[in-house]
Amino acid sequence: MDRKSIVQRAKRVAVKIGSNVLTAETGLNTIAIRRICDDIAELIREGRQVIIVSSGAIASGFRKLGLPERPRTIQEKQATAAVGQSSLIQAYEESLAPYGITVAQVLLTADDLADRRRYLNANNTINTLLVWKVVPVINENDTVSVEELKFGDNDNLAALIALMVEADLLVNLTDIDGLFDCDPRENPTAQLIRVVDEIDAELEACALKSPGTLGIGGMASKVDAARKATEAGIPMIIAHGLKRHILEHIFKGLDIGTFFLPHERRLSAKKQWILNILKPQGDVVVDRGAAAALVGKGKSLLPSGITAVHGDFGTGEAVRVVDDDRGLVGVGLTNYTSREIEAIKGLRTSEVEERLGYKHSDEVIHRDNLVVTLKAG
Repeated sequence: MDRKSIVQRAKRVAVKIGSNVLTAETGLNTIAIRRICDDIAELIREGRQVIIVSSGAIASGFRKLGLPERPRTIQEKQATAAVGQSSLIQAYEESLAPYGITVAQVLLTADDLADRRRYLNANNTINTLLVWKVVPVINENDTVSVEELKFGDNDNLAALIALMVEADLLVNLTDIDGLFDCDPRENPTAQLIRVVDEIDAELEACALKSPGTLGIGGMASKVDAARKATEAGIPMIIAHGLKRHILEHIFKGLDIGTFFLPHERRLSAKKQWILNILKPQGDVVVDRGAAAALVGKGKSLLPSGITAVHGDFGTGEAVRVVDDDRGLVGVGLTNYTSREIEAIKGLRTSEVEERLGYKHSDEVIHRDNLVVTLKAG
């Protein structure tokens, strides 16, 4: 389908709104929030479901507190977010209330999504809110997040939320018209890239890391978010969130911003979770025969194909499967610990119990728990 068909057919939409759109010199940019919410109300009236992924808590907080610069330490960021979060959700409530639309605040950490039960609970909560025609406003729980539990930026969070709720479209609103072939703030001849069908090294080079003063995610993080979304079969648009009626124009099918075409393959929700949310705890190295069987034949990983193991991990944790050149073959959930794999690598399945004294499974990683990233051929 073409762009117009894709956006007009989208029923479940995730909209990420960046800090540079949401905040002004004196605090929250209530005019911008109100305009975007006007468009969101119209999308809901048309029968669409909308999930907002909102930045702005820390930026709103430090403006509200009158701090001279953005907080630097974890403690300062957590406290500033606590001050700003209430103003942020109130702005959405006040902007959507005239339309009879209720909003719900959902605060998440990366740890919430990495735990399968909490991930499913969050998904169930968001789905229930959508059935009730309530708009979830999702943000990272900055008041409790520490560095190792952070998503990195809200571009990444938005992509993960879009994957989790199986959105039909992800819209990323920022303070620039889209992805350019070079930085338009430095080069007046920069050309907007209208359509992206494949994210390659050349395109990544265009995604210059030039974050604004309020946000932490530059264009590179937006392209990375687009990679996650499109690999899961979800199209994404980067557009200028400060332009009036931006969402209205997008959903009319106008050629606005940068449109990232989705891949034809759409991973299951579980495999999206494995690939994009879990952090691999080690590497399992496989020989050429095993790599070919995993990639070309959709086989499970057996002990006989394993040549080495790196890292210290337990049963059920995510690991990278790599070939002899340490090229990534895939990511999966292991049925054995790193120590057990070290003991049984290269063995036939019939020899595992004799070596360990027990056997969890014939497979080290079952194909249902393995996401292959390497292309066949």
